[in-house]
Amino acid sequence: MDGVFDGLTLDDFNDDIYRNIASLRGSQDLYDDLSDSPESWQAATDLEMTSKPYTYDSAHPIIDRPFEEAAFNEAISYPFENWSKTRYSDGSFGVWYGADSLKTSIYETVYHWRSVLLEDAGWGDLNGVVGERKVYIVRCNAALLDFVPKLKKHPALIDPAPGGNFLTHQVGARIHHDGHPGLISRSARYEDGLIYAIFKSQVLSDPRQFCYLTYRVQDGSVAIERQPGEQLMRI
Repeated sequence: MDGVFDGLTLDDFNDDIYRNIASLRGSQDLYDDLSDSPESWQAATDLEMTSKPYTYDSAHPIIDRPFEEAAFNEAISYPFENWSKTRYSDGSFGVWYGADSLKTSIYETVYHWRSVLLEDAGWGDLNGVVGERKVYIVRCNAALLDFVPKLKKHPALIDPAPGGNFLTHQVGARIHHDGHPGLISRSARYEDGLIYAIFKSQVLSDPRQFCYLTYRVQDGSVAIERQPGEQLMRI
């Protein structure tokens, strides 16, 4: 990791970021597999609502809070509460990832959906396999470490190979230890795009739903739909 932090600059970042996550296009009752009784489903939902701590206050809590909290938990808090091994984490802490555009977010998530999730199940080239996504726009206000000027000297920062994350794990561990809010780098999947790795949830706010997407394996590639039946792009 020699020199990777030397001469880094801070970007006073105050802008929106695209967050692309797995999510159903239609709503689904989360408790219908526990009982055949709709009354039991509602009782479980009521218990959850009364026992969960609220994320923040609303001017109209009775109306707004369930929707605001659901969006906040889905778009922001999940990776900070459910740690996993990612580009900038060895799994011992959570990192939130976003992109500078819808296109960048699609390239990043198509890779992980097909080459990691589906390949593990042996479905990477199985025609007709479908994944549904939801895209949020999230506000970020933070002084972010800018690693883009370091990429030429340290190409391992954007190494697309699954096993090439040793350097980024070191970088992530240092940022996490030192308490920095996050970083900017170039996408490893789309050379014209930027990604944001965020280590502090408090610098993220105002999640707004942007669109739904459908990913579909077709003839060795992935077709992406924004409107059902209308292809947006293919990777």
